[in-house]
Amino acid sequence: MKRVLILDLDNTIYPVKSVANDMFDFLFELIDEELGATDPQKAEEAKHELTRRPFQQIADDFGFSDELKSKGIEVLRSCEYNKPMQPYDVYSQLQKLDIDKYLVTTGFTKLQLSKVKMLGVAEDFKKVYVVDPEESSKTKGDVFQKIMVEGGYKAEEVLVIGDDPKSEIKFAKQLGIDTYLFDPENKYSDNEATYRQPDYREVSGIINQN
Repeated sequence: MKRVLILDLDNTIYPVKSVANDMFDFLFELIDEELGATDPQKAEEAKHELTRRPFQQIADDFGFSDELKSKGIEVLRSCEYNKPMQPYDVYSQLQKLDIDKYLVTTGFTKLQLSKVKMLGVAEDFKKVYVVDPEESSKTKGDVFQKIMVEGGYKAEEVLVIGDDPKSEIKFAKQLGIDTYLFDPENKYSDNEATYRQPDYREVSGIINQN
């Protein structure tokens, strides 16, 4: 039986693509200016990845210049999103569950917290954690361990829910925690996580398993 759910934010509670053009418009312009003229496909791939992973990772993987990386970090560090946002419809399947919930998200602190505010989901969680690469070298795995120690949870009592096999799913597996991969577009295989589903209907049954 599970006592706690730990959730990711981006592409787990809401789809980033629904707000990406507004949220990253200036950054998309910078990427187009640097990469678009010589390699439009690479520019589009970088912009797409920006909706999935932290900017610092994208900058390294796509070879952004120091200037572009610096400008991007400067913009995102002070960025807040203040337009209406909507969670996935299926997120309501998690909201109604009577179980301890924590939110653990990676990104720039001010931006991530503004998204939580505009989504109106803060009250769903006992605590919200932002793993900010600009402020600390800690990982989501470090936060998972902190939650278990402070909450008195055993690994077998925890379920981590997210969309990225290389982020929260990976760190949870390293700690022996069961994982639930949210995969609405059927991009991954069943061996990526303990459970893989396009919605959250199975979570209720999982948390009540003996």
